[in-house]
Amino acid sequence: MLVLHSHLPFVKHPEFDYFLEEQWLFEAINECYIPLLMVLKRLDDEGISFKLTTSMTPPLCEMLSDPELMSKYEKYLNKQILLAQKEIRRTKDDPSFSQIAKFYLDNFESIKDFFYNFLSKNVLNGYKYFRYKNKLEIITCAATHGFLPLMEVNTTAVKAQITVAVNNYIKHFGDPPKGIWLPECAYYSGLEDVLAECGLRYFFLDAHGVLYSTPRPKYGVFAPVYTKNGVAAFARDISSSKQVWSAEEGYPGDFYYRDFYRDIGYDLDFDYIKDFISPDGIRVFTGFKYFRITGKNINKEPYDRTKALEKVKEHAGHFVNERYNQIKRLGELIDRKPLVVSPYDAELFGHWWFEGPEFLYYVFKYINDNVAIKAISPIEYLNEYPTNQVVDLNPSSWGDKGYYEVWLNGANDWIYRHLHYMADKMVEYAKLYKNTKNIIRIRILNQMARELLLAQSSDWAFLITTGTATNYAIKRTKEHIFNFLRLEDMLTKNYKDEDFVSKLEYKNSIFQELDFRVYVSS
Repeated sequence: MLVLHSHLPFVKHPEFDYFLEEQWLFEAINECYIPLLMVLKRLDDEGISFKLTTSMTPPLCEMLSDPELMSKYEKYLNKQILLAQKEIRRTKDDPSFSQIAKFYLDNFESIKDFFYNFLSKNVLNGYKYFRYKNKLEIITCAATHGFLPLMEVNTTAVKAQITVAVNNYIKHFGDPPKGIWLPECAYYSGLEDVLAECGLRYFFLDAHGVLYSTPRPKYGVFAPVYTKNGVAAFARDISSSKQVWSAEEGYPGDFYYRDFYRDIGYDLDFDYIKDFISPDGIRVFTGFKYFRITGKNINKEPYDRTKALEKVKEHAGHFVNERYNQIKRLGELIDRKPLVVSPYDAELFGHWWFEGPEFLYYVFKYINDNVAIKAISPIEYLNEYPTNQVVDLNPSSWGDKGYYEVWLNGANDWIYRHLHYMADKMVEYAKLYKNTKNIIRIRILNQMARELLLAQSSDWAFLITTGTATNYAIKRTKEHIFNFLRLEDMLTKNYKDEDFVSKLEYKNSIFQELDFRVYVSS
């Protein structure tokens, strides 16, 4: 069961023509989402059977459906093609690099053709296409990827995160989701009650969330378990994850794969590259990388696409053979078909590991050729094995050290008193004004709900902990807290600043379908 978690935080800055953090989305579309869909289309065209599960988080769906962001993406893609043409001219006398430059031009032109023709300029169309063909099982996530265990003190706020997510899924895909990717795979005891109330049938955990359950799981992580209310939990297989994730042992570290960090945005003269980096002169990744990983403390060697693809085939074959051996061994020990759950961040495939989409292509191709194993979706497995062991799961996450420390530590603990205050107040005002007919008051309350949800995103605490985009993460957290408090001030002091409300509705435009009454507790 291959599972990809597709997520980016909601970033939209219509007040700027260029905003650095918006590039996260554009890079992911170019390097991950469209290449993945192109691989699935190739498999489909070749008649190769495959089954993939992927989460599409509400913030990602909202950004992929946002006309302004998609207009910016089109400009970004056209600029990549211009840079590729410029690079072909620059490298024409260097055989080591000219072939790579031509590859980049062909790659970006193929992406553009796929985006305009097969996708009709809407990336979600590709996901819907394969979902409709029953080859892709799409699951949801919490509304803004909120870290649910640290919201447990207010169950209504937890339920709002899930309810908004389910409603948003229906908005984009037409019917309710069957499963959910818990943000950061973070679980606390009792969360399953909220999931069941929202109609969700299964979720995913890290291995220790199931292995340390009570009673101990009969099949370990190689079969789902049920919580007491019948919601199923699937646990991550450690060995298959390690082969892809591990910096020391994982495939992406092979010396023939493209080096992520050597990028012409940093390597070339400023005057040459200035029109393709940040307008304020900050050097950024352009996506044009000419070197392979090579090894540590060695001069980097040029990237060879042909050799890299040979390695892809080798590693995909090794991965599938290891799963075959693993399943064969397990099949001798347990009285059902063993299940290996292999979940990864979708952005690993293509962004961090450039050859990752091709790896997935060959994994599915080799699975299709092997009659002893097959790819399966969560619902298919539950339909085949509707009876499973009932356990009390162990609180856990897939973060460093396995619990909650990444999202609650001395660097980011200041966030939570504000989030708790906002959640409590949101519940209070939702109850107080649930019958209001005043249009501006409804707009204020709806925007307060959006600001709370955006502030609750686990991405901000994570970025603060890792030291990646720290200033932006702090700024976004404080900005949403400030917006909420100013809107609350309007509500309680009975004055209206419609201009401020309108600006927030335009900029933080996530969840246009949102109704603040989702915070009225049952």
